[in-house]
Amino acid sequence: MRMSAAASCLCWLALVASASAQTHPQSLATLFEDVYGPNGLVLNSDDVLLDGSTHAAHFNSAFQSDFRLVNIALTSQLAGIPLPSPASGFTYKFDSGTGTFVRSTNSFGPILSDRAETIGRGRIAFGFTSQFFSFDHLDGVALTDIPAVFRHDGFETGGGRADVVSTSNSIHASVSQFAGALSYGVTDRIDVSLAVPLVRTELSLLSNAQIHRLGTGSNVQVHYFRDDLAIGGYGSTHQYFIEGSDSGIGDLLVRTKATLMREGTRAFAAGVDVRVPTGDEQNLLGAGAGGLRPFAAFSASYRAFSPHVNIAYQWNGHSVLAGDVHEGVEAPLPDLFSYAVGGDLSLNNRFSIVFDVLGQRVLDSPRLTTYMLDASGAAGSASLPDIRFSNASYWAADGALGFKANVASKVLVEFNLRFNIVDNGLTDRIAPLVGVEWAF
Repeated sequence: MRMSAAASCLCWLALVASASAQTHPQSLATLFEDVYGPNGLVLNSDDVLLDGSTHAAHFNSAFQSDFRLVNIALTSQLAGIPLPSPASGFTYKFDSGTGTFVRSTNSFGPILSDRAETIGRGRIAFGFTSQFFSFDHLDGVALTDIPAVFRHDGFETGGGRADVVSTSNSIHASVSQFAGALSYGVTDRIDVSLAVPLVRTELSLLSNAQIHRLGTGSNVQVHYFRDDLAIGGYGSTHQYFIEGSDSGIGDLLVRTKATLMREGTRAFAAGVDVRVPTGDEQNLLGAGAGGLRPFAAFSASYRAFSPHVNIAYQWNGHSVLAGDVHEGVEAPLPDLFSYAVGGDLSLNNRFSIVFDVLGQRVLDSPRLTTYMLDASGAAGSASLPDIRFSNASYWAADGALGFKANVASKVLVEFNLRFNIVDNGLTDRIAPLVGVEWAF
């Protein structure tokens, strides 16, 4: 009956995942590159060239040429989002004296990390969790105020090409993750688990652009935005907006965990997570590359308090999100080293408080920095805020605080708040999680 229930749950998850998939012509992975159009930021111009054609005012910046690298940051964040532990809050061991299974721990275990105990031979745990992330900073730069300066093709030659376009950009990026997880105790020491996330990603970009005529001065006809409300239609400002969203199955996670040591109330386990790239990377629902994450977990129990420590290393494959989506060129996604330190405190036999510090070292990933760009021409000069990217490794850290409540026989509900500690990478000030779990 338990195996039938497990098979039914798996089929249900697959059906929900298939039904949730949507198809959109707009690729979220190229949203930032496409905001100004297929040819980049092109201004209107009445300037006539020697061959009689109208001057084509092409402007370029790190925002358009390099800001696609925010896809790597977002994808790395997706790949690094810890799925709630597939292990059950109820763990059992066989008591040879009574011939029955008894609870092996009094606590209900962590939420975003893992403990060393397994759920018990023949036992099944099935649960759902929902997490929501609304990202607000990238490497400490507020997503609501990202500057970018566009310079003319061949600006080094001076003249009218010394004109620049400054932009102030506001980005909205959110990810909702609804995950179903199924765990089965193969033996008293070995668990296998499957997690199926359903993901919804939403992106939007509002860009306010302004022309600084450092080379052309009062001659508004050389570079302008067509604006019917401006004198003669020669506008100096323009607003661009683009948005997109998609939802569907994310990257599946298959886990095997084995308890290697039990000594009284202490235990040590090792395992491996395999990420299957089933999510649509073109719309940032998945990483677009397989992943392998070996991990180790230590846990103990001291009356009402149960501490735990996790370490893991995430190997990631090649994805177009790290290369060039338009050209279909793949590159390696950044690898991650991660750790978790925390514990759960049982206030009574039905309620426990859970806390964690979650950290990760992201290796060789694009980093965003801001600086002041000095530009000048025959008609003036300006110092404007701009951005640039460079590759480097960095540490990121989050805290988590939540609870688990035993509301019915073998039924747990959980709530958790994950909050940012270090402003590195793509961060969210606070991310809520709710979930429910049944044990069979």
